[in-house]
Amino acid sequence: MEYQQGEDREQLTLYSTCLDDMVPADNSVRFIDQFVEQLDLQELGFNSLATQGRPPYHPGDLLKLYIYGYMNRMRSSRHLEKECHRHLEVIWLLKNLKPDHNTIARFRKNNPKAIARVFRASVSIAKNFNLIGGELIAGDSTKLRAQNSKKNNYNNKKVQRHLDYIDQKLAAHNKALAQADKDTKTEIKKEIAQRKVQRVKYEQIQKELKENTSTENPQLSTSDPDSRHQIVRGMITEVCYTAQTTVDAKYKLLIDYKLSNQNDKKAMGTMLRRAKSILRTSSFTALYHTGSEFHIADQLGINTLVAIPVIGRKSQAPNPDYNAEYFIYNSNDDTYTCPQEKQLTSNGTRYKGRNYTFKQYKTKACKECPVRDQCTRAKTNGKVIQRSQFTQNIQNNAQRVYKNERLYKKRQALVEHPYGTLKRQWGFDHIMTKKGIKAASADLGLMMLAYNLKRILKLIKQKKLCFTNVKTAINHLEMQLALILNCFYAPKNHFQKILTPR
Repeated sequence: MEYQQGEDREQLTLYSTCLDDMVPADNSVRFIDQFVEQLDLQELGFNSLATQGRPPYHPGDLLKLYIYGYMNRMRSSRHLEKECHRHLEVIWLLKNLKPDHNTIARFRKNNPKAIARVFRASVSIAKNFNLIGGELIAGDSTKLRAQNSKKNNYNNKKVQRHLDYIDQKLAAHNKALAQADKDTKTEIKKEIAQRKVQRVKYEQIQKELKENTSTENPQLSTSDPDSRHQIVRGMITEVCYTAQTTVDAKYKLLIDYKLSNQNDKKAMGTMLRRAKSILRTSSFTALYHTGSEFHIADQLGINTLVAIPVIGRKSQAPNPDYNAEYFIYNSNDDTYTCPQEKQLTSNGTRYKGRNYTFKQYKTKACKECPVRDQCTRAKTNGKVIQRSQFTQNIQNNAQRVYKNERLYKKRQALVEHPYGTLKRQWGFDHIMTKKGIKAASADLGLMMLAYNLKRILKLIKQKKLCFTNVKTAINHLEMQLALILNCFYAPKNHFQKILTPR
């Protein structure tokens, strides 16, 4: 049987083509090249690498390399270094430059803020192509595993358990040493010395934890110091970071992101402020799964729909029909009316909670109420209702959710779309970098940037928004980028006029 034969490797060949002809006109590297070329990297805040004998690499070349890598599921600096030597697309993109992995890694680590500004530039491009609706957004968070094992994460209780265990072992070793013969004493002494070294290590960690008074339950991670041990879901925990994102509903493009090492209970207010600044309007609806800062949303004039939390067992009445939600508040005389039509009044005193103040409402009629056993488990004072300064905001949100249940059900489909792409499809379920939240933010920023650029390019092709071929698209994009960047650094009022959503 005859087979197709390859060419002789030692045969000299004269190519009649240049490097540019080897890359198709619709290849994504041309889009990346045009995108970065139109950015003013110095204005965006990119740091030039220090020279060590020869000139450094241009920040634009390293940014192109990272954007290409993240768009093609490659984040490792060593992997990107290899691609510079063997992949035709990367050779074209970098014009045959071959930076080493240390240079590549330092660029990402040293430019987290500048990378965030490049992400904002991608949002500006999406606005200019009318890909941002600005009418409905969804926000949520996800956990990204850090480069720090649970074993190397410590709190006070964990360190104390280690110290107690070492003390037990030292006592056992000392007892064994007293009864040992000459042959085994040497081995026991070595074990005692090792235990003492371990004890010094944990005493130092304990000292650092005691000095950290900024949080109620301080933690110390030895590999990635800013990462924290958090609940991921249910009873599953990881040492991780929390990524907050905001997604526009029109084409599921990201408009904002933020990385923290705390849970997302108090994140809604900050993300809404940022969304208002980015969209340049407050006439949009925001969908969230968790959030308690409704007063901030009301102050900003933003319509929010947040899932109504389930009442905890301790707060529920023996009969659910007598839960506090069925007590009617009378704003005129500041009283509550219970289902038995009895009035609960307040003494006017405001008590302090963790982040709020509240009044208490109760009535003496509870003592002789025929349904007391169904209404409360309290044996002395009867039913007590607490009302904070934010209760009305919370109730307003509940009413909006009841009226717009169909709209709220869109939240998961919107906000989980980027997470599904990044974590499940691309495998970006963890933070690649170590040594702090700034480096981790740069890693997350490149993830978000790659997602947006890849989706923008796909939408431009699918929707045929402006062009008949990709070369025309790139030329048009170049003009749009120049316009955007000129406006980006122009006076504020001019910037607002150009980027007002259509």
